[in-house]
Amino acid sequence: MSDEQTIRFYDDQAEGYARMTDAALAVDPRLTAFIAACPASGRVLDLGCGPGAAAARMADAGLQADAVDAAAEMVALAARHNGVRAWQARFEDIDAVQVYDGIWANFSLLHAPRADMPDHLGRLHRALRPGGVLHIALKTGEGEKRDRIGRLYTYFTDAELTALLTRAGFTVTERHTGCDVGYDGVPADWIAMLAHG
Repeated sequence: MSDEQTIRFYDDQAEGYARMTDAALAVDPRLTAFIAACPASGRVLDLGCGPGAAAARMADAGLQADAVDAAAEMVALAARHNGVRAWQARFEDIDAVQVYDGIWANFSLLHAPRADMPDHLGRLHRALRPGGVLHIALKTGEGEKRDRIGRLYTYFTDAELTALLTRAGFTVTERHTGCDVGYDGVPADWIAMLAHG
């Protein structure tokens, strides 16, 4: 993400955000499905890793887990997990070519400006090995706005996200929808897609 206000929020709220999200990721069926879709001992990237709970589950499952986040405090938390290699990076810093068997972009790319999404998805497609798997989850809707605690959000419809993924070279193989209360205390609809490169 490149929005400085959003990055500052996550730096300031890292510990509290970890307390809210770690337990949910421990039992997330979409994370379980993502891990199962990756080859044994495969290399994976947790993009916008936050406190690193998802990357930790990947590492515990025997995957080689890399984790990146734009917020330094989140990276520090992620690096504490055994088997997780964590470093600070923004979406536009991803320049790997055919390195990863899987990329987990769980409610991270929703902080990127809409105009940047095609470039970000193209970078992720290049970073995946042929046939690699991408998990992406975003809040659904239209437009861009800041939530009541100052984070920038970009909203996508199912059709819009599917088209963006297709243009980037992905094939969507699964989709799930739901509604959850976020860190700001507001219920929000979301969509998660599993796609292959």
